[in-house]
Amino acid sequence: MPLTNTQHDAIMRIYDGLRAQNQHIQEQRYNEVLSLAPEYAEIENKIISVSLNAAKERINGSSGEYREILEDLNRQKAAVLASIDKPSDYLEPVYTCPVCHDTGYVSNKKCACFQKKAIDLVYHDSNLKNITENENFDTFSYDWYDDTTPDASNGLTPYHNMQRIVSICHSFVDAFDRENANILFFGGTGTGKTFLSNCIAKALLDSSHSVIYLTAIELFSAFQRQDFSRFGEDRDFDANYLLDCDLLIIDDLGTEVGNTYTNSKLFYVINERMLRKKSTIISTNLSLSDIRDIYSERIFSRITSSYTILKLFGNDIRMMKRTGQKPKPHSAADENKASTKFNRNH
Repeated sequence: MPLTNTQHDAIMRIYDGLRAQNQHIQEQRYNEVLSLAPEYAEIENKIISVSLNAAKERINGSSGEYREILEDLNRQKAAVLASIDKPSDYLEPVYTCPVCHDTGYVSNKKCACFQKKAIDLVYHDSNLKNITENENFDTFSYDWYDDTTPDASNGLTPYHNMQRIVSICHSFVDAFDRENANILFFGGTGTGKTFLSNCIAKALLDSSHSVIYLTAIELFSAFQRQDFSRFGEDRDFDANYLLDCDLLIIDDLGTEVGNTYTNSKLFYVINERMLRKKSTIISTNLSLSDIRDIYSERIFSRITSSYTILKLFGNDIRMMKRTGQKPKPHSAADENKASTKFNRNH
């Protein structure tokens, strides 16, 4: 998504603040060193004097034995820092991003940290982060899931099944930076697909990963505005943000008006993110056979071969909440029973 001037200026102000903060840290360290070892300042003054004399001699066409003197003075500085238990680079410039030195740019190109800030600003700072404050692993409850009626497909009750799925979601987060995994949540309305996506999003946002959440309708509408806007105006996003973010969540796949255009864009996003080793989560009310029939064989093949397929089932929790129904708390005995059932099925 291209940034407006206001958004770009907001990000640059963040960098201004980082540089000011880090300069303050560096000044505090310098004052600390001088308070513990006042001779450090004298060594620095000698280095400045020797460097000036060396520069004058180079201008006059002569040279002196200044390199050895400067090397000796720098060793003295390191020795002073060591004497007060400080590393030799303790007074080097402090940078939050060592790549761009807190400027946002490297060789006139946006640094990766700038891209992260842009995603934060444009997408989830105003939307996803607010949602995940209420929908996360800490607020997730098994009490909405029945533990008496097993599903014919795997012999697990909704409660036992959800314990299995939540465990997989935790593993997905724990191994996120190593495995480039993907997830497909499918199942009935109100069974927790979006909630679990938000749980994962919250955990990754808290560890400074970039996450973009879009419904399928929002995803394809954005592509349409980009591809069909007259003369290129009103382009709402840069597809590279979708392809490069750490995690892309596509919610409610199947609610869009499907056609060859949406199919081609879906394949493009899924395939390109796989090539870039970026993780994707897709949630849908469609069954696997529906996905195979509605979308191309290429899309179905990519999903079934490269995604962890997780089926959710049970009562419509959204409807239960709207009608004022209360969840049934599970006892400690239920928890042990569920754990035993889970282990037996794995």
